[in-house]
Amino acid sequence: MSPRKDKPTSDLFSSPPPPMPSRIRVGIGGWTYAPWRGGMFYPAGLVQRRELEYASRQLNSIEVNGTYYGVQKPATYAKWRDETPEGFVFSAKAPQRIMESKALSKTGHQIEDFIGGIVELGDKLGPLVWQFDKGKRIDAEEFKAFVGLLPAEYSGRKLRHVLDVRDPAFVDKDYLALAREHGLATVFTDSEEHPSFADLTADFVYARLMRSQAGIVTGYPGAALDQWAERAMRWSQGDDPADLPHIETSAAAKRPREVFLYFISSAKERNPAAAIALLERLGAIASR
Repeated sequence: MSPRKDKPTSDLFSSPPPPMPSRIRVGIGGWTYAPWRGGMFYPAGLVQRRELEYASRQLNSIEVNGTYYGVQKPATYAKWRDETPEGFVFSAKAPQRIMESKALSKTGHQIEDFIGGIVELGDKLGPLVWQFDKGKRIDAEEFKAFVGLLPAEYSGRKLRHVLDVRDPAFVDKDYLALAREHGLATVFTDSEEHPSFADLTADFVYARLMRSQAGIVTGYPGAALDQWAERAMRWSQGDDPADLPHIETSAAAKRPREVFLYFISSAKERNPAAAIALLERLGAIASR
């Protein structure tokens, strides 16, 4: 039987994610995707306007990709904030037009405009992702100036930034040193299409897992999810997993880190199930 549209949230939605280490966030990219409807992720009959409300009670984070193509009004960010439960966190991609600017050193005003709106998320604002796509030559000096424009805080609120540079020729030890100098994270992509390295450059970790498979209900085999649960725990405890690819040979200093891990792209229809399965594993580890 399909749920009634006016039925209380507590009856429509399942329980929140299981108890798990507070420093680990697991989620998906966005929440609007037609194949997730009708029982794949969203309950049959759930109205579209309540999908964020539902998704935010199955996962503890979502990466907003829509902001890459166009910013939202501050009122929209406030609406998202109010529809999600306490402790939930959004990460978000910065607008593509900023990273594609011919003069990165002059994008300060655009950066401020974007941040000035999205801070309406309040305590639910997580990392901001600055994605530089492959195929566009990056001038080293302009990039260095751009990184210096990213504010550490805005109106008294601490900000976290993530660099996602997809030009393999630009990703080297100098790139890592620059990120580390400014306390910026770099994305671990787990992908054959983009540079994939797990060097730690900030007090948090940002991973985008991009290998889900359509033929597996949970997207990833159980053994792979077990492995990712262990890696997420190790990251949160301050370790630097040596089984992942690195650019530098020396391990990062050991210190507790917040972890943001998202199942993105690939067999997108399976990503919610993958995230939920990982959360369950992390909950089991935490309860040992």
